[in-house]
Amino acid sequence: MEFNNKLFSANTQGTQGTGASAAMVQAIVSDIDLAPTGHWDEMRGGVSKVSDVPKHLSAAKQTASTAWTAFLSHLGSDGIQSLPARHDAMMRQVRDNGMTYNVYANADQPQRPWSLDLLPLLLTPQDWSQIETGVVQRMRLLEGIMSDVYGMQHLLKQGAIPYALVQGHAGYLHAMQGSSPVGGRYLNLAAFDLIRGPDGCWWLLSQRTQAPSGLGYLLENRQIISNQFSRAFEAMPVRALAESYRSFVNALKQRTRAGMQAHIALLTPGPYNETYFEQAYLARYLGLSLVQGNDLLVRDEKLYLKTLEGLQPVHGLLKRVDDDWLDPLELRAESTLGVPGLLQAVRAGNVLVVNTPGSGFLESNALLGFLPKLSQTLLQEELLLPAIPSWWCGEQAAMQNVLPRLQECVIKPTYPYTPGRTSFEPVMGHRLDWQDLEAWQARIQDDPEAYTVQSLVPLSHTPTFADLRSMPSRPVILRVFVLAHEDGGWQVLPGGLARLGTQNGIASMQQGGSSADVWVLADKAAVNASVAAAPHQPTAPEAVFVARSQRHRLVTSRAAENLFWMGRYSERTENTLRLSKLALNSLNSEAQHSPPLLDWLTQLCVAHGLVNSGVVQDQPSKRLFEQALISGFWDTQHTTGVGYNLRAIKLAAAAVRERLSPEHWSLIEQTENAFFQSQEQDAPVATSVWAQQLLARTSQLMAALTGAQTDRMSRDDGWRLLSIGRHIERLDFLAHALATAIETGCLHRQAGFDAVLALFDSTIAFHAQYQQSRTLGAMLELLLTHTDNPRALGWVAQTLRGRLAKMGHLANGATEDMSRQIPILSEVDFASLSADGLHPRAELLALLGQCRQTARSVSDQLNSLFFSHSDEAQRSVGAS
Repeated sequence: MEFNNKLFSANTQGTQGTGASAAMVQAIVSDIDLAPTGHWDEMRGGVSKVSDVPKHLSAAKQTASTAWTAFLSHLGSDGIQSLPARHDAMMRQVRDNGMTYNVYANADQPQRPWSLDLLPLLLTPQDWSQIETGVVQRMRLLEGIMSDVYGMQHLLKQGAIPYALVQGHAGYLHAMQGSSPVGGRYLNLAAFDLIRGPDGCWWLLSQRTQAPSGLGYLLENRQIISNQFSRAFEAMPVRALAESYRSFVNALKQRTRAGMQAHIALLTPGPYNETYFEQAYLARYLGLSLVQGNDLLVRDEKLYLKTLEGLQPVHGLLKRVDDDWLDPLELRAESTLGVPGLLQAVRAGNVLVVNTPGSGFLESNALLGFLPKLSQTLLQEELLLPAIPSWWCGEQAAMQNVLPRLQECVIKPTYPYTPGRTSFEPVMGHRLDWQDLEAWQARIQDDPEAYTVQSLVPLSHTPTFADLRSMPSRPVILRVFVLAHEDGGWQVLPGGLARLGTQNGIASMQQGGSSADVWVLADKAAVNASVAAAPHQPTAPEAVFVARSQRHRLVTSRAAENLFWMGRYSERTENTLRLSKLALNSLNSEAQHSPPLLDWLTQLCVAHGLVNSGVVQDQPSKRLFEQALISGFWDTQHTTGVGYNLRAIKLAAAAVRERLSPEHWSLIEQTENAFFQSQEQDAPVATSVWAQQLLARTSQLMAALTGAQTDRMSRDDGWRLLSIGRHIERLDFLAHALATAIETGCLHRQAGFDAVLALFDSTIAFHAQYQQSRTLGAMLELLLTHTDNPRALGWVAQTLRGRLAKMGHLANGATEDMSRQIPILSEVDFASLSADGLHPRAELLALLGQCRQTARSVSDQLNSLFFSHSDEAQRSVGAS
């Protein structure tokens, strides 16, 4: 729908200061779509008008709620015109921050950007009061159910909960029966999915207790959207989130045996998980170690993290892995995501897992219908937050009651995604014809326990922004989080994750849904009173001690290995870029007439995988070799050229994403995407000139990436391994390049001499120091013994020795022994390595061979020492 032209004037009459006038707000609202008939309209604060709806609940086309009126009034003098620019800035920030959500993450597929709408969902203090009190009460109820089910089981024995919904559910873990929860609580985190019905009240749709997602995404949503509407965010005002996260982490520490000095880690399934971005972001924000199952091990019923400094105790796990994958010894034997022996460590009380394994049965929609009576039994309270009416068909009376009304309901599986049990996507009854309805009735009667039926409640709609031509309303589900609080109870995070569906109904994020920030509006009078009454609270000495102790960052063995290879692949990328550019330039210049030079380049290209050896043997033509070299840019299956190494950088970096800044990760993605997109856009007309231009652009991006690695990362042991990886690769490559140049004799011709200098990136340095000299002695001095030229073997060896020596505090000084294996090239008498200053001696080739052998030997030793854990028994175990 087109907006009125009057909205496009920055000088609209009635505009005061930087705010929008009431007339402008009313005009904006009148052009925004109403919610469908019978659905609550979040912007207008009422249900779309139908004949039988009370007038006070009806939504008027031109009238916005008080909250939305206040929000729109802070758009500024540009009013609606400012939204496209804000939308573009939001999308750019999503891309720059690397926010992704991938259904099936794959190295060969582009990352799918996180979908975020520009307009937030606004919740009034009255809305939040109902939500907050309701979900905290339900959290207390779920905790009571867990305590009974894994304790005396009175509820089961009395028939208050059917055995089929507990012990028949895969989420119930018999291995945890009778064990007491670490810290006194089974549940420290839960997510509740809510909808607003036509009556304006919030209803519970579902609950998640195993590994609920969203805590990281909602935080990123908040930071992005609050930046786009900073004036409105401050003035309305909106309740902040940071304090709840801080209190949550403190609460987890307090509930462990180690107290405030506890080491808490976030357990992730790994970088191929669809929400890995969120997991890495959340770990970085909360200051937790991001770990995978193979980073951990259990010894003597205690959990340890494999680090460069040995085994360090882990006292708590915030898990993003479902329960049945946690321990291959007691649960799913095929699991590689968990830790053997973890459940025993939990039962022994030595590790807090959030949440205690075994809460999965609470997520069944079938349980919702039993919760009102359970609340009366356990809490002696009526539930304050109603749930969508739900019927478990395993009860004969419930099944007979709901079968005639299937067309008005949603059919859901009782045991979703459970092997050996009936599972399917929810089915909307109103979309079934009479034949399908009869078929579903028959299925339910054949296996009633497998089916749960819920009433279909019209979802509220909130406005969204597409462009100036359209601001459609979309159905919304609100996910709110209940977190442990440091005072011993629970708190509700004052915000949430709004999931937006399509016009046809709610869609999951996998099926094209979107998200929105959630603004919980604060009562201004209450805010002012709390600020005035808040006493000054100095930081406790224990908190100061903990903060200082956390400055020493642990480096897991997995992170160390990925950083090491990230460094190696970064160096390989730069090496193959220079080699490819040099080869293409030589094939299209006078240098093509120098057989020794072409022989040298051919040997290097084959040795480093830029072309297949078969191309050289079967197709000796220079043009065919050039075509093979260019086509190998993007061939990650048969060559190990630029594209292969760029992708390898990204894979290694993805595994340590929590250690990289958003800018660093964005640069990695930008470099890889730009290189591979060039194949799709320009490869059909690829020429040598075009290819050299592509390599030049990629070299510039790699220079920026090298700068990020050098100057934008903390100088801890992880960074040192990244640097060591780069210098091992450089020492090996340059020594091989120089040795091959000597063996092929290309140094005896000017074209070959200049090409070697170019590959060493030392042309400018050579001419500045030696003018037009072309002697082997001059070259050896610059490329072999110099300690000021970062491309000289002498500098590389010296730097590598220093990096290894700096890590001497690890593994009983093993890296110091490695550093002494590196040749001291700066002390070599280069004059003795050539017979007459022109011809090399055999000792020179032997020295270069020693450099290569030492580089590879050190790499193998590092792998054995830090990465493979083959010598784990000799490594230290940190104090618990």
